[in-house]
Amino acid sequence: MFGRRGDRERREPVLGTPGFDGDLRLNADDRPTLPTAPLERERARTPRKTLPNKPRAPAQASRRSRHDDWSDAEEADYEDEPRMARNSRGRVREDEPRRGTGREGGRRRTPRRGLLGRLVYWSVVLGLWATIGLAGLIFYEASQLPPIQNLAIPDRPPTVIIQGADGQAIATRGEMGGTNVPLRALPPYLPQAFVAIEDRRFYSHFGLDPLGLARAVFVNLTKGRVREGGSTLTQQLAKNLFLTQERTLSRKVQELILSLWLEAKYSKNEILELYMNRVYFGAGAYGVEAAAQRYFGKSARQVTLSEAAMLAGLVKSPSALAPTRNLDGARARAEVVLAAMEEADFITPEMRRTALARPATLARAQGPDSYGYVADWVLEQVRTLVGPVTQDLIVQTTVDPAIQTAADKALKDALAKSGKKLDVGQGALVVMDTGGGVRALVGGRSYEESQYNRAVSARRQPGSSFKPFVYLTAMERGLTPETVRADAPIQLKGWKPENFSKEYRGAVDLKTALALSLNTVAVRLAMEVGPDEVVKTAHRLGITSKLEPNASIALGTSEVSVLEMASAYAPFANGGVGVTPHIIERVRDKNGTILYAYAEAGRGMVMAPPHVAMMNRMLQDVLLTGTARRADLPGWPAAGKTGTSQDYRDAWFVGYTGRFITSVWLGNDDSSPTKKAGGSGLPVEIWSQVMKAAHAGQPLVALPGSEYPAPVAAGRLPPGEVPEDPVVTGGPQRAPAAPRPSLDNWLLDKLFGNG
Repeated sequence: MFGRRGDRERREPVLGTPGFDGDLRLNADDRPTLPTAPLERERARTPRKTLPNKPRAPAQASRRSRHDDWSDAEEADYEDEPRMARNSRGRVREDEPRRGTGREGGRRRTPRRGLLGRLVYWSVVLGLWATIGLAGLIFYEASQLPPIQNLAIPDRPPTVIIQGADGQAIATRGEMGGTNVPLRALPPYLPQAFVAIEDRRFYSHFGLDPLGLARAVFVNLTKGRVREGGSTLTQQLAKNLFLTQERTLSRKVQELILSLWLEAKYSKNEILELYMNRVYFGAGAYGVEAAAQRYFGKSARQVTLSEAAMLAGLVKSPSALAPTRNLDGARARAEVVLAAMEEADFITPEMRRTALARPATLARAQGPDSYGYVADWVLEQVRTLVGPVTQDLIVQTTVDPAIQTAADKALKDALAKSGKKLDVGQGALVVMDTGGGVRALVGGRSYEESQYNRAVSARRQPGSSFKPFVYLTAMERGLTPETVRADAPIQLKGWKPENFSKEYRGAVDLKTALALSLNTVAVRLAMEVGPDEVVKTAHRLGITSKLEPNASIALGTSEVSVLEMASAYAPFANGGVGVTPHIIERVRDKNGTILYAYAEAGRGMVMAPPHVAMMNRMLQDVLLTGTARRADLPGWPAAGKTGTSQDYRDAWFVGYTGRFITSVWLGNDDSSPTKKAGGSGLPVEIWSQVMKAAHAGQPLVALPGSEYPAPVAAGRLPPGEVPEDPVVTGGPQRAPAAPRPSLDNWLLDKLFGNG
């Protein structure tokens, strides 16, 4: 027995000693025991382990504690060894390893790893799973892309160059304006500016910049918001060429795959050249050439260092930094680019100081911004005329740059001068020649602020400017400008139309009634000839919008566009020929092949010449003695009609000469009332300014119908006598029969129709 564990000593058998009988098995005296009772009990419950090649202990010793069989050192040596047992023949057999057990709880405790060990272990495990997951994600996203062998750089989207009537370019449209510029043709500091600010290690990475990405992540985390991006120029090009702008993990993975493909297939300079010719620079400019032309009025081959820095700085946020709307922001960003270029040793400190002393300035616009409305409408027409745009096109229009500039200026000047006072926020106008060619089109006060084309797309109530269609319908049914009708109160199913002055003149001839825009007479005429017939007349002359055939049609309550009104007045100016408004003369491809040419001479006669003469005499009086007396076009016979809708929501003037028709509208986009802005005010002033510019240097042309003498006032009633009115008791009644036409009117009706 040993008192302490450390004092125990192993006894080994000694061979060749006296009394040795060859039995190597331990006896009971050879087995030291521990006094610990719990340990004994525990070992008693545990199957005994036998050392390999050791003789079996005597039977009486087997009843002792298993712990007594071995020392601690022996147990440690053999704890994980296979258990050895003897079969029935006394042979030793190998059993499975003994499962680890502990001494306290009956189960062996696994050695504890330290904190660092556990951290390393789980890092390896998680890293392994993350690698597997990433590989799977990359494989999946790659399967969603076209096969690599089929990938190719998309062709540059087609460009549509829009020219004025003089052949000079006035606008460019398409997904990507401008032309490709070779990298070697650019000043060296222009591509260097992009590399310095967007991707400093562009020439050393393989499409993905781990250092740049790590820096961006660090900066964004420390700043608490996204301040820097980790995308390389190659990644940005891959996104622009093949992918959408959505910010998703799927798109980023595909972007990475495509970047690696670009780096493998193209040289660094080829990638940079593609990038600079495809990236967006704001204000509708795609590519460095289009941007240089848009902002500086010069080719990218000629930009200065300060201009190059501004262009490179725009790609970070082109819409917000476009110098046309944020010149200060664009200049501040250019200073950052210059600092980056100096830091990258692309420029010297002296070059930077010179560039800062001479910051980039915007070139003066070559034409009014209202060319944007023209270009948008032209592009819509091109798709209708020649189909989808799949190649570069040159479109020559009917637009006269001088008239367009005058129209844009007239509208802007009028709104700047009186718009706030009269609470008028918008306006639109169309200038058309007598063949239907649009010579100027302004769709709003500022294309930069709003691209909505109010001249073509908006529908507004024309007010009294619609009355000529009512009077023409009456002329075609036998009435003349000298025909007398009553200017007196009238009631139609509770509706009581009134004159603007709230006064009534009694018996008046139609010429006076139209010149003074008497509402009661116009309503009486509409009911006399029938609202349906008035609608037919308006549609025949050129109105295409839906018109409601009711009594109020006489006062212009159905909505129409500015373009439609100009088109419908054209037959008055050209002698009765219907026109189709058009703005495109011809379309050619880049090789000069004509794909489309306007050939329509007109829609034929829509109005008899005598009726044209009658209408022109009446509408001429509107400018001489009526509501448009403020019209100013010296030396030119002109005619037209003003219009004001209810509550002064819309103000119109449509006037014409033997050469041009101009339709002007003013109002607010939300149809809110103005502060008494009527057709006889600002619209007439704008019309006068535009028409003076349009007629400058033009040979005089008389209004059609001047060769027809004024008819004898056969229909005039004696003074004080009022014609009999139709009885109106419960709303609109059937219109009375039209007067029996004379022989000439009967013949004209048979030739040209009466409705």
